[in-house]
Amino acid sequence: MEANPRSTGRLPAAFLTPGSSSFLDFLADHSPELLPGGRKLPEGIVEAPHGTTIVAATFPGGVVLAGDRRATMGNMIAQRDIEKVFPADEYSAVGIAGTAGLAVEMVKLFQLELEHFEKVEGVTLSLEGKANRLSTMIRGNLGMAMQGLAVVPLFAGWDEGKEKGRIFSYDVTGGRSEEHGYAATGSGSIFARGAMKKLYRPDLNEEQATTLVVQALYDAADDDSATGGPDMARRIFPIVTVITDEGYRRLTETESSALARAVTERRLDEPDGPRAALL
Repeated sequence: MEANPRSTGRLPAAFLTPGSSSFLDFLADHSPELLPGGRKLPEGIVEAPHGTTIVAATFPGGVVLAGDRRATMGNMIAQRDIEKVFPADEYSAVGIAGTAGLAVEMVKLFQLELEHFEKVEGVTLSLEGKANRLSTMIRGNLGMAMQGLAVVPLFAGWDEGKEKGRIFSYDVTGGRSEEHGYAATGSGSIFARGAMKKLYRPDLNEEQATTLVVQALYDAADDDSATGGPDMARRIFPIVTVITDEGYRRLTETESSALARAVTERRLDEPDGPRAALL
């Protein structure tokens, strides 16, 4: 009779056998039920909190990734201060839109996947490789997506080989596209993208790029009820992150609040936002 690993204090053989550098492949082989896409599909339509709008923009020297703080469930506000932007590793980040619980779990698995690869191989994945791994994870959740539990992230990072910031968007099937200049996903993305289309310039500096994404989120919140704008009374502001050759950095609450206040105060005189040449 085989000894129970729990009673002997020894790891199962699966944990000691050399194999793939992919943690996802390991889970798929030994505990597929732990993967989001490996679980039993719910019956009927499931109501669950959804994250909404994520935006990103590149600038010479890096990329900015930001998100609003609202989660909705049907026509109700489920949470006002949800976090939707997370570091994937030192030089990349992912913003989540879609079913909030599944999205957060997918991000944690993605973080673990990248860390596992680096420990096993001794090197980090290229930014392109990271984008491909995330695509595989989204494709594995297709069954859930067909039941209404979709996850559609936005991935951004610093490409050390090409020495520039890059943005990747996805669809529910795991299809991946590289976006040039700016991108948005989520329920308010059509309005955010329209704002960035008018305001974006390739020569923006970091401060202008962070202002741009907050302006875009403000426009999204102005027309999309599922997107939350800066909440001055509760001191809830967008999460804004910057990724450069120095790595991932999240703006502090002081920085993000100052940025949001500046945009809001300017909107008192220009309710529809700045003109294209006046960012």
